[in-house]
Amino acid sequence: MTFAPGTFTPAPGRGSLGRMLRTHARVEASLTLRHGEQVLLTLLIPLALLIGLSLLDILPASSLGSVSRVDWITPRILALAVMSSAFTGQAIALGFDRRYGVLKRLSATALPRWLLVAGRLIAALVVVVLQSVIIGVVAAFLGWSPSLSGLFSAVLLLVLGTLAFGALGVLLGGALRAEAVLALANIVWFVLLLAGGILLAPSSLPSGLARVVELLPSGALAEGMRSALVDGAFAPGPMLVLAVWAVVAGAVASRTTKLT
Repeated sequence: MTFAPGTFTPAPGRGSLGRMLRTHARVEASLTLRHGEQVLLTLLIPLALLIGLSLLDILPASSLGSVSRVDWITPRILALAVMSSAFTGQAIALGFDRRYGVLKRLSATALPRWLLVAGRLIAALVVVVLQSVIIGVVAAFLGWSPSLSGLFSAVLLLVLGTLAFGALGVLLGGALRAEAVLALANIVWFVLLLAGGILLAPSSLPSGLARVVELLPSGALAEGMRSALVDGAFAPGPMLVLAVWAVVAGAVASRTTKLT
């Protein structure tokens, strides 16, 4: 026997993809913002570096040129914030979600696998937007004056950087055990912070090493943000580097990510 639609309430069936994506992204973003360790990594450390490096005479004058300390460091702190939330935070969260069986249970629902990844990336974008606003406000109080002509380029770089680092975070967090992810994600964070083009500009490194750093997602994002917010220039080179990292890491992650 066939019953007319609406005979039974509630009507069974999968919700729309858009609604599922919004709900999943909202849950992931709220979990990240409620996690004290994540907030420390994604916001408090970048803010501490921003304030300390802007107020203290630590940066060498040769790297600053005619640019003020806060104008030089703020684009790089924005790049650090993206790396912290989209890569390190996502990798650790995904690793422990796999360990506790969260992904396995979610995969048994109506959520497609691509939507699980997309929801995490959108949540990372939400966190990056909040980070950027807070860091920008604090930097403005410290005297930051970005080039307005480069704001559109900076927004594109933040989006591409989030996608690239988010894909790398999924690649790492979806392939290794949670303990290994926790250790390796933090090690990579420190290495890229110190030698990946964020605190040390590629121009201050030997030419061969500088070229390698510019091809890293951290170096490309930091240099692109500097070019956009200091020089007011469009940065197609760093954008291309970030796009390639996002595509390659996303393709590999789709094949290697495990549910448990």
